[in-house]
Amino acid sequence: MALYNFKKIMVVPTAKEFIDITLSKTQRKTPTVVHKHYAIHRIRHFYMRKVKFTQQNYHDRLTQILTDFPKLDDIHPFYADLMNVLYDKDHYKLALGQINIAKNLIDNVAKDYVRLMKYGDSLYRCKQLKRAALGRMCTILKRQKSSLEYLEQVRQHLSRLPSIDPNTRTLLLCGYPNVGKSSFINKVTRADVDVQPYAFTTKSLFVGHMDYRYLRWQVVDTPGILDHPLEDRNTIEMQAITALAHLRAAVLYIMDVSEQCGHTLPEQLELFNSIRPLFANKPLIVVANKCDVKKINELPEENQKIFADLSTEGIPVIETSTLTEEGVMQVKTEACDRLLANRVETKMKGKKVHDVLNRLHLAMPAKRDEKERPPFIPEGALMRKKAMEVDAPKRKLEKDLEMELGDDYILDLQKYWDLMNEEEKHDIVPEVWEGHNIADYIDPEIMKKLEDLEKEEELKERAGEYDSDDDSEDEEMQEIRVLAKQIREKKQLLVMGSREKDIHGPRMPRTATKVERKKLEKEMGELGLDMNDKDESHYAQQAQRRSRSVTKKRKREASAPPLSKTRSQSASRPPRDQSGLRDPKMARKAKKMMKNSQRDMNRQGKKGEADRHVFDLKPKHLLAGKRKSGTNDYR
Repeated sequence: MALYNFKKIMVVPTAKEFIDITLSKTQRKTPTVVHKHYAIHRIRHFYMRKVKFTQQNYHDRLTQILTDFPKLDDIHPFYADLMNVLYDKDHYKLALGQINIAKNLIDNVAKDYVRLMKYGDSLYRCKQLKRAALGRMCTILKRQKSSLEYLEQVRQHLSRLPSIDPNTRTLLLCGYPNVGKSSFINKVTRADVDVQPYAFTTKSLFVGHMDYRYLRWQVVDTPGILDHPLEDRNTIEMQAITALAHLRAAVLYIMDVSEQCGHTLPEQLELFNSIRPLFANKPLIVVANKCDVKKINELPEENQKIFADLSTEGIPVIETSTLTEEGVMQVKTEACDRLLANRVETKMKGKKVHDVLNRLHLAMPAKRDEKERPPFIPEGALMRKKAMEVDAPKRKLEKDLEMELGDDYILDLQKYWDLMNEEEKHDIVPEVWEGHNIADYIDPEIMKKLEDLEKEEELKERAGEYDSDDDSEDEEMQEIRVLAKQIREKKQLLVMGSREKDIHGPRMPRTATKVERKKLEKEMGELGLDMNDKDESHYAQQAQRRSRSVTKKRKREASAPPLSKTRSQSASRPPRDQSGLRDPKMARKAKKMMKNSQRDMNRQGKKGEADRHVFDLKPKHLLAGKRKSGTNDYR
C-alpha cells in the first residue's frame, strides 16, 4: 500500500500448529543424545539448552506477530477508524494484549525452570524439569487459541483491503444506494466495480486510479448510505462515513434525478443535509445523475427548487449520465480543478510556505509609457510564410481517415509502396517458400549486377578470351593430349576394378604393395610408350636400391639354458621384478610385500556401479534415540 503494506503481515498459525512447529524445530536444532554417566554439569547444560531454545522460538514468533500488526494509535486516523468499524477496536487490542502477556509468561516460565535446573542432581530430575517447562509453555499457548484464530482472520481481511493513500489527491463518491456511484467510477477510471440494478451492490470501499494534468488521482467508491442516526448505521455504511470523515478529498454527492433508486429527491436532500458536517473544508460537487431518463428542467417546480437552492449556496450542480457519458468528463475536470485549488490554498495557509516564498521573486514589468509596441516580424519571414501557402488541397493523412471512418478504419501501409506495377501492391508476399526464407534470396540490386555482368562478358568476347586455340597446337602437343587422355582412362579403369574387388577381405598396407618392373613396362608399352633402355630411369634405380637394402635378419644364437626359473631367458637384461634379487627366498618376500601393498587398491577397485549392493536394513538414525512413554514417534 502507499503507506501501510498490510499484505506483508506474517501468517498467524493456529495454537496446535504453533506448538508443532516450535517443538519440531527444538528437536531438529538441538542435540538429542545424553547419557547418565555424563558429568552432571553437561547433563544440566543439555536440558537447559532445550528449554532456552524453545522459549526463544516462541518469543521470536510472538514478537513478529505483535510488530507486524498495525498499532491503532500509530497509523492514520482513517485506517484506525476503518479497523474499528470492521474488526472492533477493543477486541483487536485485547487479542494483541493477550499475545503479549503469553509471550511474557513463556519468558518467565523458561527463566524459572532454568534456575531450578541448575540444582538438578541427576539426569532423570533434569529431564522431568525440561518436560514440565515445555509442557507449561505449550499450555500457555493453547489458551491463546481464540486470539490467534481471530488475528489470522483480521490478517486475511487486512490483506484484501484496497490500497487507499489518505494523503494523495482523491475524489470521493457518496450518496444513496443504487444512484450510479459504481457506474461513474467505472467510466472515469480503470476500475471494474460490479454494477447491479439493486441496492447495496457495493459492500466495501473500492478504489480506481486515473490521470489528470499528468498527475495520478485515486477515486474511492463508497457503499450507499441511508438517512438514519449514526448509531443505527451498519458496518457497510460506516465504511463510507469513515472515508468521508478522514480523507482529504473532493466529495461528489451523487443524486438520482429519475428517482429510480427508490428514494425521492427530498429524501436524498435530507441525507445530504445530515452528512453535510462531514463535507466541511472540502470541495463539494452535486452530481445529478441519470439525466438520460429525466433532466432537471423536466422535474416539478419543488424539485427544481432543490437544485436551484444548492446552486445559490455556491455548490455546483452538474447533470450527468453514466449511460451516455454526458457530463462525466465535466464533473471529473471540475472536481480535480477545485481539489487542486483547495490543496494549494491549504498549503498557503501553512507555515512551511513562508520559507519557500522568501526565496522567490516574481518580476512584473511595468509600462513606461502609453505607446503600443506590437510584435515585430521581419518581411523575409512573412514572404517565406506566404510562399509556403499552397492552394492545392492537402493530402489526407491517416489520422484524418481514422477520424472519418471510426471503427471501420484499417491501417493499410501497402498502398504507399512504390512498385513498377501498381496492381501488385496488395499481393501477398510469402515469407517462407519450400522450406526456405524468401528474404535470404532477395537482392534489391540484382538487376544492376546482372547488367554489369553482361557488359563484362561482352568485353571478354570482344577481346577473344573465349576463342579456341586448338588450331595453333602442333602435332607433338596433340599426341601428348591423346596419350594423357588414354592414361586417365586406364587409371579410371584400374580404380573401378579395385572397387569391384572384395573390400571386406584383409587389406595390405599401401607401402607393402609392389608393382613388378616387367608388368609396369608391359602396360605402359601397350599404351604406346617406348619402354626400351629404361635401366637409368628413376623407377628402375629405386627397385635396385630397395633390393640391396633388404637383407636377411641375423638369427640369434641359442643361449645357454637358464640355471633357475627366476632367471630371465635374456642374458643381457633381467625383468624389473627380478632385478636386484639375490635368491628365490628374497624374490618370494618381495612378491609378498607387493601383494600386501596392492591389497587396499584392489579392494577399492572391485566395487563398481553395477555391482550388487546390500543396503543397511536397520539404519541407526531411525531406530536409535528417544522413544519414551510407549510411543513410536520418531520426532
